[in-house]
Amino acid sequence: MKFTEYAAHDAVGLAELIRHGEVSPLEVVDAAIEGIEQYDGEINAVVYRAFDEARAAAAGPLPEGPFTGVPFLVKDLLLQVEGWPRTSGSRYAANAGLTDAEDSGLMRRYRASGVVPLGKTNLSEFGIAGTTEGALFGPCRNPWNLGHIVGGSSGGSAAAVACGMVPMAHGGDGLGSIRIPASCCGLVGLKVTRDRNPDLPDGYDFAQGNVVEHVITRTVRDTAVMLDVTGNPEPGSPYAIPPKERSYTDEVGRDPGRLRIAWSGGTPLGRAIHPDVQAVLEDIARLLDGLGHHVEERALGTNTLSDYVANLPLAGANFAAGMKRMVEAIGREPAADELEPLTWAVLNGARSVSGVDALYSAQERRMRARATLRFFEDWDVFLCPVMGTPPPRIGYLDPINVSAADIQTRNGEVYPFAAPFNFTGQPSISLPLGQSREGLPIGMMFSARYADEATLIRLAAQLEQACPWHDQRPKLDGWVNDPQT
Repeated sequence: MKFTEYAAHDAVGLAELIRHGEVSPLEVVDAAIEGIEQYDGEINAVVYRAFDEARAAAAGPLPEGPFTGVPFLVKDLLLQVEGWPRTSGSRYAANAGLTDAEDSGLMRRYRASGVVPLGKTNLSEFGIAGTTEGALFGPCRNPWNLGHIVGGSSGGSAAAVACGMVPMAHGGDGLGSIRIPASCCGLVGLKVTRDRNPDLPDGYDFAQGNVVEHVITRTVRDTAVMLDVTGNPEPGSPYAIPPKERSYTDEVGRDPGRLRIAWSGGTPLGRAIHPDVQAVLEDIARLLDGLGHHVEERALGTNTLSDYVANLPLAGANFAAGMKRMVEAIGREPAADELEPLTWAVLNGARSVSGVDALYSAQERRMRARATLRFFEDWDVFLCPVMGTPPPRIGYLDPINVSAADIQTRNGEVYPFAAPFNFTGQPSISLPLGQSREGLPIGMMFSARYADEATLIRLAAQLEQACPWHDQRPKLDGWVNDPQT
């Protein structure tokens, strides 16, 4: 199997070819490796390669799952992979040579799906920045235009999927870190409901529920099928997993019915979004109306900027606590040149947060979330852009050379929309529904009631049919623009 043929299929399609004996897992893995070796020199998405391990796994017996034999990449943060280094995108962890002794619980679930892990992907240091331009690995470049960002912090995963290196890859989302890279790279990125994918016994650094993990994909069905594998109760869990009516696989293609959809491009500071983003937003609102939904321009009606500010002490204290664990594991504090300037700024501020301030922040977040959740008593879905602008050029949000104050200001321009649904724990999905005049992807974000991924998957599949994105691929040498099979 050549890479061009391999890259034309989504994960479900590849698994079907393997299941029917048309191609072997080893042939598929070799095709993925061919693509990484061909394109990653420019893109810089894959920062750890375990190709020999992957070939050995593909040649041997694999678990029977929906993705048996399908290549897979892991973001180098949070998720533990036995025997692999975990740098968290930081020179501090890399210099210490941290290696994971065993798979984390979620990684075991990924393996149970049948995927073959190939390696790890580029990211921002500790997932802090909204761009993948770190001192350890260097910038990850957007396959649609190498001068532009892939977003963060799961940028390497998104870039690899956009290139076709793998049909899906792992990501994590704390303030948009799945949805933003998906938007930048023209992909599907679902932030699942809090505790839908359990953190499992080994997870601690999930920002008190702000952070969730899932996959970035090219098709809605890949996102849904993987969630059926991972989104199951953890034995003995202290957290009640949100219920679902049926499998998410069965929601793909199911009639979403006539939904009440509110939409808005309003930003917390009242700043106008980029005209290309506004145009796509209005186009999709009209499309939804044409599909028979009740569509109305209506803002959330909450002060999402003050919600963000209120969350800062809790988020900071959580980061400082995570760093305390890393310092204990390494046995020393980071040297001055082992953390990026933005990370130092965040850490120094975080270490001054008192216990009272952190818990007050947690209380505020919980109470403020109720105002946003009340909005969904009257509306099934809220539509807004993922980003306020198309993907900016590399360097605009650079965490090394741009001051922390300037990055904060620029983040408000580029990323005004994603964070509220991390605070509430609601599901939220980015769909590749438009492009800028320069040909860069523009994602639209759909958010639903708490625990209602089903509505988002039904609506996303409807839009995938009405406004297909499968033939919209980066102009890579030798790329095959075939529709989903």
